[in-house]
Order: sequence, then C-alpha cells, then structure tokens
Amino acid sequence: MVAAYEECRKQRLEENKTRMEELNLFKLSQSLKTTQSPKTSPLRKVKPRLPRDQLLHTPLRRSSRVADKAPPNYKEYTFEAFERCRRIHRRRDLLNRAYASDDDRIYAVQRAEDMESSLDSEFPRFVKPMLQSHVTGGFWLGLPVQFCKTHLPDHDDMITLVDEDGGEWETKYLAGKTGLSGGWRGFSIDHELVDGDALVFQLIRPTKFKVYIVRVNSSEEVDEVRDRRCDASEVIGAKKTSKRIKAGKKAAQ
Repeated sequence: MVAAYEECRKQRLEENKTRMEELNLFKLSQSLKTTQSPKTSPLRKVKPRLPRDQLLHTPLRRSSRVADKAPPNYKEYTFEAFERCRRIHRRRDLLNRAYASDDDRIYAVQRAEDMESSLDSEFPRFVKPMLQSHVTGGFWLGLPVQFCKTHLPDHDDMITLVDEDGGEWETKYLAGKTGLSGGWRGFSIDHELVDGDALVFQLIRPTKFKVYIVRVNSSEEVDEVRDRRCDASEVIGAKKTSKRIKAGKKAAQ
C-alpha cells in the first residue's frame, strides 16, 4: 500500500515538473528576480521638515488682499484681554441656580393674572411663568400653541418685546416650534429674570408684545403673605397643643 502511494506521488511530481518546464516558469521567476524595482512616484516623496528655528523665522504666506497691510501681532492679545472677553460673553453659572418655592411661584402667577385682567381687553394677552429653561442654559421660551396659531404669523418672523420702560428687544419667532429663540436670551439677562417670575405678554401689534414682569422674590407683599402664613401655622399649632393638654388632664382625672 505504501509503495503504491509513493509511486503515485513520484509520478505526479514528474508530471508537474514537466508542465512547469513547458510553461517556462523557472525562467520567468529568474527574470523577475533580476528586474529592477519600479521607481517610486514623486508625489509619494515626503518633503523634508525644516528645523524649528528656521520655521519660526520663515514668513507666513498671506493673501494678496492683505499683503500690503501690516501682519497682526497676536502676542498683544494678553491674558487679561481674554479674561475680559470671557466675562462679557460668559453664561450664568448653572450650578448656582436658584429655584423658587411652590408658594412663591403660585403667588407670582396670581399677581400676574390680576395684572392681566386689569389690562385692555382689546389686545390679546397671556401669562407665562418662568422656568429654569427659560432664564438659564438654553434660553428657549415656548409660547401657548393656541395663542400662536390664532394671533401670530404662520411663518418664522421677528417679534419685538417692549418692556414697561419702553425699551425694545428683537427676538426670533419660530412658527413651527411656537416659541422665541434668538434675542430672548438678551431680554432675559437684561431684565435679570429668574425661576418663578411671571410675565404678562400683551400683543399690541401683529409682531410686537408689551411685556409686564411680576417678580417672584422682590415684593413686600410676598413677605407679608409669608408672615401671615407663619402666624397662622403658629396659631394652629398652639391650638392643637392646648387641646392635647386638656385631653391629657381629662384622661388623668
């Protein structure tokens, strides 16, 4: 069995060798070894890097539009100037957010609704309580959908906000999202709006709102209401304590 297999293998090797000779594979392999390797493309050549000292003194390429002007000196932009610009464009620290209590928030909305009812009924109006998303971070103000569909344009437009002193702020109204985007941030920061404030929007023109601001934490009435609530809670607590004392005396008797 082994002898037959070896004989078959040797016969197959001889046949393969004969085929390789007929195809001149040996000569082809030798010619490939002696052939020189192709030259590399000039595009693949890496440009030698200049020394660092030479790079620092090499003039920068400049556009023909500014070739006749003096090159800018970036070293003059000091750290103090950078800090000044950063302070101008800084955003409020989101970690120091102040949240209004539920009682103060409700009371501010009530006062805003009272103010709304006292305004001229000829002009459409609504009350909008302020949340953190309105006065910090994204500064996005969503408006009542039904009010927007009834009274505001059905396309994006600029809407002017007029405060109680007559100052005007341009804001971008997005009809698809029924809210104010660009420009609202400036109005919010300039008026120092905080969480819990309640605003009354009165539409005096097709794209102009008169805005009345009801502060959540700057009214003496709020403090008076808090004092009344504290006094009432103290009275109720005293009454409950006296009832318990009387009940205890009766039980002891």
